Amino acid sequence: MLYYLQCTNPDNGLVRDKTQAGAPASIAAIGMALATIPVIVERGVVIREFAAKIARRRLEFLMSCHQGPEPDASGYKGFFYHFLDIETGRRVWQCELSTIDSAFLFAGALTVAAYFDADTEDEAKVRALAKSLYERVDWNWARDHGATLTHGWRPESGFIPYRWRGYDEGLLLYILGLGSPSHPLPPESFTAYTESYEWRNIFGRELLYSGPLFTHQLSHMWIDFREIRDKFMRGHDSDYFQNSRHATFVQQGYAIRNPLNFKGYGEHCWGFTASDGPGWIKRNIDGVDREFFDYVARGAPYGPDDGTVSPWVVVASLPFAPEIVIPTVRNFARMKLGMTRLYGFRPSFNQTYTTGDNNDGWWVSPYHFGIDQGPVVLMIENYRTGLLWNIMRRCEPVVVGLRRAGFSGGWL
Repeated sequence: MLYYLQCTNPDNGLVRDKTQAGAPASIAAIGMALATIPVIVERGVVIREFAAKIARRRLEFLMSCHQGPEPDASGYKGFFYHFLDIETGRRVWQCELSTIDSAFLFAGALTVAAYFDADTEDEAKVRALAKSLYERVDWNWARDHGATLTHGWRPESGFIPYRWRGYDEGLLLYILGLGSPSHPLPPESFTAYTESYEWRNIFGRELLYSGPLFTHQLSHMWIDFREIRDKFMRGHDSDYFQNSRHATFVQQGYAIRNPLNFKGYGEHCWGFTASDGPGWIKRNIDGVDREFFDYVARGAPYGPDDGTVSPWVVVASLPFAPEIVIPTVRNFARMKLGMTRLYGFRPSFNQTYTTGDNNDGWWVSPYHFGIDQGPVVLMIENYRTGLLWNIMRRCEPVVVGLRRAGFSGGWL
């Protein structure tokens, strides 16, 4: 939680992508910071009145940011660029207008809108700003005349030639698009998204496959998928929550089997996801040619895998499989990976890649990332109290989006 209080521009509420000096703001991290506000209030870190002012200031700045086709705008068609200058809020690095990162922002805005329900000036303003931010999004423009949503757009070259198809964190993206009261996606978009789902048997577990563990978590930060099912899950007598539980066990099972013989892997050392890494380097280690990566989406059991493990993604699976997560977290604590430090565990490490840069003798990420902090805070809280899940049950766009996607049963 401290990351979002300390790695934030106090004048506008923009949140740094990572702790590296000079890092820009991440639009996804801003959304996650908004989503953690109810947690810091309920946990007594910040009083409700001040928290409402934090949310209001952040949303007011985002609404004031320029939207347009210009290359230095903050966004276009309601969506935002992936990375923004932390002072001005303008696009940096010629980055993409990101549909998925914008979705995390909108989910965070809808969270505070649902949470701050009192009849005060600040709380009423939070609700109005969040509504405006969300309802101006032109979801159908982002389809680029296709059934599914594109990954994004650049003013220099147009739409990115990749689409959100097949199971991943895009589940949240479609639910928010379907729930829009102003520019809703048609139900056919969600059908097209699910058409390329891959149901597999891995280590004796039947599940909807996606390799990186974060893809089984991020939509669940906001939505309680227990016992609610869409057409696909009804056909497989499962739900997305149970699927994430299976995916968590698959990750542990892969580490136990350790087919590539990386150092450290085992019952209590796993967690393969999108993360920082040692870098794009090749080394011969103990007679084996190894290839290491920088920031990529690592996954199990089909890779990519270079020996890098991410403690944060294990913690974020706490609601799904506490019986294997808690012992693994205790092991990470014994490894002195920073559990009690300012921002918690180091986001990733690699025991196969030796280095003299630290006392451990192997590579550890030098930075913390804003998008790693949110899943830890929110999923711990969901495990303990279900706070975010309960808040979002009364969020009309989420409820409408789920129903338009064909979900039914359970609390829905």
